[in-house]
Amino acid sequence: MTTPTPIEAVIFDIGNVLIEWVPENFYDRTIGEARRQEMFAAVDLHAMNDRVDLGEGFRDIIYETAEAYPEWRAEVRMWHDHWLELAHPVIDRSVRLMRALRARGTPVHALTNFGVESFALAETHFDFLSEFDMPFVSGEMKVIKPAPRIYEMVEQATGLRGSAILFADDREANITAAAARGWQTHLFDGPEGWARRLVAEGLLTEAEAA
Repeated sequence: MTTPTPIEAVIFDIGNVLIEWVPENFYDRTIGEARRQEMFAAVDLHAMNDRVDLGEGFRDIIYETAEAYPEWRAEVRMWHDHWLELAHPVIDRSVRLMRALRARGTPVHALTNFGVESFALAETHFDFLSEFDMPFVSGEMKVIKPAPRIYEMVEQATGLRGSAILFADDREANITAAAARGWQTHLFDGPEGWARRLVAEGLLTEAEAA
């Protein structure tokens, strides 16, 4: 019988795992759902954000997009000017789980699609973002999930491969790409399920995961 490879590191996505990232909610609150739907149909804001996540300038790309859609200029600029309100709220239990793992001595990394400048801004507001053993930020890496190269780069930096890694992400495409490299994966749909998985893997006790 083959002995399972012990998990040597846990990797967290950030958006919708540690911090809620649903920009639509911000716009629904500020301009109303109907107008938000109209804007998102007219402007591919998520494609704009992908460019930031690939390392292009945070303000530059958003303001450039705003100028390309003058009828939505003010609203598009909010993506930059009110970014901390878009990245809200913190998923508190996930942060506790991350800290509990680190308290046990388990290496904990981040693998996130995030811009260079927006991540730096987030670090000034969310203290736990400075607590990872290694933060892997797409804007610095110039590649975004689910491209296979980003997972390869994590393996090279950590010296870990395959089932030695347990990775949580809220997007199925990102999980599928990690699993294709042999990583152990968890499709995050809330901190309760993630806590159960960490307990089941023997990484935390039930009390530590509470």
